[in-house]
Order: sequence, then C-alpha cells, then structure tokens
Amino acid sequence: MQLREDETSRIIEMAWEDRTPFEAIYTLFGLDEPSVIKLMRKHLKPRSFNTWRARVSGRKTKHLQMRSKEVVRGYCKTQYKHR
Repeated sequence: MQLREDETSRIIEMAWEDRTPFEAIYTLFGLDEPSVIKLMRKHLKPRSFNTWRARVSGRKTKHLQMRSKEVVRGYCKTQYKHR
C-alpha cells in the first residue's frame, strides 16, 4: 500500500496519541498494528522509535479490547483547543 505524505504524517500523529487506538488507524488507513510499527520504524529516528515503542507497549488505551469502558472518546478534551 502506497501512502501519501500527508497520510503517513497523520498515521504517525495518531500512533503517538495516547487515546487513539490502533483499531482507529486500521479503520481509517487499513494498517494493522504490525504495519503501524513497521511504518514508525521506517519514518522515525531510532531513538524516537524506541521511545514510542516503550510508550505504547502495554498501554491499554491503544487497544479497544483493553480499554476501560469509561474511555468514551479518542482524544483528550484539551487536545483540540478552540479560540
């Protein structure tokens, strides 16, 4: 699958977001978790990739099945600030 630069950028942004599950990336772009990991490894510097992997490994909010039922939105309420 060939992704445009803006799509790749959005996937990377979504992968860094704590509350955006891998399933959302799959729904929007058709990339499963192993494919996202591969994309991140390719496009991030090694240290950034390792930081990201440590951050998302085992993070319950990155997997819908592991999420608490109390998490009802995919982003933090302060993430998108309106003027």
